Amino acid sequence: MKKYISLFLISSVFLLAVSSCKKSFLKEDVYSSYAPETLADSLGFEASLSGLYNHFSTFYTYSDNQGWLAVWQVGTDVAFSIPTQTQGVEIPYSNYNSLISTDFAASFSWSYAYRMINNANVIITNVESPGLGGLSQAGKDAINAEARFFRGYAYNMLATLYGSVPLITAPITAPKTDFVRAPLDSINNQIATDLNFAASKLPDVDNVKSNSKGKMYQRVNKAAAQQALATAYLRMGKNDLAEQQAQAVISSNKFSIVNARFGTRALQPGDAFSDMFIYGNERKSQGNKESIWVLEMENPSTVPGGITNNPQQRRVWGAAYYQVTGMKIADSLGGRGISRLRLSNWLLYNLYAPGDMRNSKYNIRRQYWFNDPANAKYGQPVPYSGTDTLFRLTPCTTKWQDFLANNVDGEFGFAMTKDIILMRLGETYLLLAEAQVKQGKMQQAADAINILRTRAQAPQVTASQMTLDFVLDERARELIGEENRRMTLMRTGKLVDRALALNANNGTGTTPIAGLTSKHLLLPIPKSEIDLNKDAKLEQNPGY
Repeated sequence: MKKYISLFLISSVFLLAVSSCKKSFLKEDVYSSYAPETLADSLGFEASLSGLYNHFSTFYTYSDNQGWLAVWQVGTDVAFSIPTQTQGVEIPYSNYNSLISTDFAASFSWSYAYRMINNANVIITNVESPGLGGLSQAGKDAINAEARFFRGYAYNMLATLYGSVPLITAPITAPKTDFVRAPLDSINNQIATDLNFAASKLPDVDNVKSNSKGKMYQRVNKAAAQQALATAYLRMGKNDLAEQQAQAVISSNKFSIVNARFGTRALQPGDAFSDMFIYGNERKSQGNKESIWVLEMENPSTVPGGITNNPQQRRVWGAAYYQVTGMKIADSLGGRGISRLRLSNWLLYNLYAPGDMRNSKYNIRRQYWFNDPANAKYGQPVPYSGTDTLFRLTPCTTKWQDFLANNVDGEFGFAMTKDIILMRLGETYLLLAEAQVKQGKMQQAADAINILRTRAQAPQVTASQMTLDFVLDERARELIGEENRRMTLMRTGKLVDRALALNANNGTGTTPIAGLTSKHLLLPIPKSEIDLNKDAKLEQNPGY
């Protein structure tokens, strides 16, 4: 069933029915109303912040529509949908002719961001209340910084996807049906204000809150705010400020590029790049010195409730090799994938230079061997033939390999249980290079990119090679399977040019992209929002 959560519905907080019964033992205290509950102590604020983190995680772990993650990759330059493997929600993002104002993904993204904003507004309003006692100013600032991080993050998502949007900086205390789109400059100013506050007041990564298991790197830290701010400044065209924020993360010396083998499989075949994405290696506390911010997951067989919803990364990115006779699901092959998307031919065959570690067999799987001992071809290479190469034997990133011995077929919840690296230092260097290219600092940009290429054992690049397109190429090499590629290309204005130029052929004689035009640099404002907003005009984006 489709669920449309609008600004109007967010503003109309559910009112508990009050029983007409007069007996005192049936009388109930009303804990939900139009006015947000007053937060008066550290426990209340901590619970509310936990709710923010829980809501934030749903973007990455949502599974009601299993093609959700594919929405952000297919129809770009790096991936396309396979008709037999699509779930449905991702279809308008390859066949853009069907992307209309009632689109589910556009509506869900809008609702998701405004839920985060409203929840953050409740915390911010309460913690900034002059009458709040019992907390030091430093304690108030720390709470405020976390909430403002998420509000700034959500508004930057909205600005990237929709352009100008309604600006709401206080909790909604009554039904409201007269929202209007604020000027984009106003949205940008709010994002900068929130994220700068967060960057100034959040702890560094080594001083985030702890629990009984140690540091909780899921809690945001100073560097995460600086990285989010750098990304936002790039979208705003404030490239000098973006450079400053990216450089601040690098210069903090809290993180370092992973250049050597480490972790749980350091003595097994592999390389330094692949080590970062192995289960048990992704957190800073596990030796991954490149990780800035990690969405920490837990195996539900050992930690009840250790995951939020049922993250689909393994199924979306992994090949369905087990559908080939003679193949069985195996840990070494990444568990059970469905291949709801396929990497583009450009990425697989034209992007990487020979010897680039990021294209090694440990990072992009290209070959399979029959692994069922009962099959006569056991141990022999599996031949590529026909459409098998599109989803059964498709080359795929190994970043989302995930396998549970007691859940081989993904039966309980079909979830992935490995951590999700949200930000790492590799991307920081790419943000730095982008900011420098946009300022004409070509040699500095080349130097930043060469930090990553040195680790990858790839050829060094020169100032003369530096363009925005080159930086986007390098982002694909480094961050495939990690970054939200659609948002990156929308932010840089490069979605149309790159998708049409680099993803025009899926190898079957048909084009994987249809109807893509410049209007798709923004998503449609959800029709449900416009229809419910009866007392003012909520403008639609052009072309929708």
